[in-house]
Amino acid sequence: MNDHALNRDEFERVVMVAGTVIRVESFPEARNPSFKIWVDFGPYGERKTSAQVVALYSADELVGRQIVGVINFPEKQIGPFRSQFLLTGFPTAEGVVVTAIERPVPNGTRLA
Repeated sequence: MNDHALNRDEFERVVMVAGTVIRVESFPEARNPSFKIWVDFGPYGERKTSAQVVALYSADELVGRQIVGVINFPEKQIGPFRSQFLLTGFPTAEGVVVTAIERPVPNGTRLA
């Protein structure tokens, strides 16, 4: 038996949607090297987050990229910045690889 097994209803409670990165700024006040990232989630609006993805990405590489974000977790205060969604990614020895979308989909499309 898998201790991490979820049923489908539990999975569907996590709202993961597509969005397009529209702005990226450095975040020198962060404890660990990070960016401030703003994303357009279509019908869910524009939201911002802080993400430790500077090891593998420049700000210019992120702008215009479609990503997957979790938009129904509680907001989180990160120093002077309020994070409004969770940018998803995969941690590696080199840094976090952002979860990207292979082909364009409308912003706000929910992961199924």
